[in-house]
Amino acid sequence: MKKRLAIIGSLFTIMLLLAACGDNSDGGSESADSNAVWERIQDAGKLVVGTSGTLYPASYYPEGSDELTGYDVEVIKEIAKRLDLEVEFKTSDFSNAMASVQNGRVDIAANDIEITEERQEQFSFTEPYKYSFTSMIVRKDDLSGIHSLEDLKGKRAGGEAATNHSKIAEQLGAEVVAYNNAANDVYLRDVDNGRTDLIINDYYLQSLALQAFSDFNITIHPDFKFDQITQGALLPKDATELKKQMDNALNEMREDGTLTKLSEKFFGGADVSKEPEENLPTVKELLEEQK
Repeated sequence: MKKRLAIIGSLFTIMLLLAACGDNSDGGSESADSNAVWERIQDAGKLVVGTSGTLYPASYYPEGSDELTGYDVEVIKEIAKRLDLEVEFKTSDFSNAMASVQNGRVDIAANDIEITEERQEQFSFTEPYKYSFTSMIVRKDDLSGIHSLEDLKGKRAGGEAATNHSKIAEQLGAEVVAYNNAANDVYLRDVDNGRTDLIINDYYLQSLALQAFSDFNITIHPDFKFDQITQGALLPKDATELKKQMDNALNEMREDGTLTKLSEKFFGGADVSKEPEENLPTVKELLEEQK
C-alpha cells in the first residue's frame, strides 16, 4: 500500500513539474514573440527603415544629393547610433511602407506618420517625437472658393491614398486626387494651376512648403486649423522590446536636447518635439458644429 502511495505521489509530483514547465514555456513563448524583432535586429546589427524620400522636411533627398536626410531620417539615425546599430532606408510610398512593416521587409517605418487609434490596432508606435496639427493649403487669390466646411463638398484634394489626411478630406466631402509617392512640388503646383483645389496636411510641413515654393499662388487657409496630432515611428504590433529600446533612446534625446536641435534644423527654428499648449477642435467637432 505504501509503495502504491509512493508511486502515486511521485506521479503527482511529476505532473506538477510538467504543469509548471508548461506554464513557463507559455510565458517564455510570449516573451520570445515580443523580443523576436529586437533580437533579429541585434543579430543583423542593422535597423531597416521604410520611408518615402519625397516628403520635405521629414524624408527627402536634397537637390543634387543622393544622401537621404530629413527630420524623421535624422531622428532614426540617432536612435540607431545610440542602440549601436547601422541603419538602412528603403524608399516607397506610404501604403507600401506600412505593408513592408507587416510582412517584415522593413523593421519600422518613419515618414511623419500620425499615431491614430485605427493604426494602433495593427501596429505599435514609438513615443511621439513630433507634435503638430492639421491645416489646409488653398489658392491664395480666392482661397479655392472655400469659406466654410460645406464648401469642401466636391472640391478636389491632393493626397496619397491611405493617409489620415486623405481620409479627413473625404470626411469633409472632398474628392481625393491620389498621387503615388509624388514630391511636394507636384502637389503644390496642381493647386496653383487648378488641377486640385486643396491639400490637407501637417501645418509645419505646409508652412515650409510655402517658403520653398513662394512663386506659387498658394497659402494656408486662415480659418481652418484643427486636429492636434502626434507622430512617431511605426513598428510591428508585437515588437515590445524594440519599442522599449527605441523609446529609451528617444527619451535620452529629448532630455539632452538632441530632438530640439534636430527640429530647429529642419523646421525653421520651431521645436516640434514639444507638445503645444493650444487646444484645437477635432474634425468631428467641426462637422458637428456644421450641422
